[in-house]
Amino acid sequence: MRYVVAVAETSNFTRAAEQCLVVQSALSHQIARLERELGARLFDRTSRRVRLTPAGEAFLPAARQALDAADRARAEVAAAAGEIRGRLTIGAIPTVTAVDLPAALKRFHLRYREVRISLRSGSSDELTERVRQGTLDAAFLGLSPSVRPKGVRGHELARGDLVAMVAPGHPLADEEDVDLCRLADEPFVDFPPGTAARAQTDEAFAAAGVRREVAFEITAPDFMARLIRQGLAIGMLPAAFADELPGLLSIRLSDAPARVEHLIWSRFRPSPAATAFLSTLGIAAGDH
Repeated sequence: MRYVVAVAETSNFTRAAEQCLVVQSALSHQIARLERELGARLFDRTSRRVRLTPAGEAFLPAARQALDAADRARAEVAAAAGEIRGRLTIGAIPTVTAVDLPAALKRFHLRYREVRISLRSGSSDELTERVRQGTLDAAFLGLSPSVRPKGVRGHELARGDLVAMVAPGHPLADEEDVDLCRLADEPFVDFPPGTAARAQTDEAFAAAGVRREVAFEITAPDFMARLIRQGLAIGMLPAAFADELPGLLSIRLSDAPARVEHLIWSRFRPSPAATAFLSTLGIAAGDH
């Protein structure tokens, strides 16, 4: 099953064998034997590409779950003997500021060197679903104050306002008391519709009775900053994150959208590594 997952992820038998630290012939032989046991081919192989068959697509999620369960079983046995090991998979929005995540992961790594750490970036909605599905151990989110993550356990980390971001020389750059109505005629760069980050600004403008034009829809804050820096649009980002964007000016708003940062994890029993990570942040796994 590990070989099948490796081939599916690399789309290449040679790279999969290198990843699994075996010779290619051994990997190919084991996959062929598994295909005979299953009575179905898992991969279509040509000289140029390798791709999953419909049977392979059906097999892959169950294989990953089985491998995760095996890893979890080993980790639980090690934890019973006082050793934390296994895998820790964290998700985070790009604008997380309540926790210095790289520093937190470094502290965790220095203390639990037998744990393999991985980090995935994404939107709050996507990360919440992955925690529910069990493909992430924990995730850092940013949501409107009216929204609570569902189907998971969580801990509120911090609350803060969004600020308007403009290029130097913008007509509003020297203003000190600006409301959303003053921004109505400006072209905006924002996150895509349907995301939690976009909902924060959309709800605030709706509450103020203001319509605006979102000319640019971007998922990466650094790309947003580049557009703003060129004077093509203004944007709205968390005040605590704004300091990390050089060459831009932030404008405080009297009716600013608010954001709440959360850390979430599975409502089922977290893995020993996930429990240890929460503990390093001063959070008990039983918190809600």
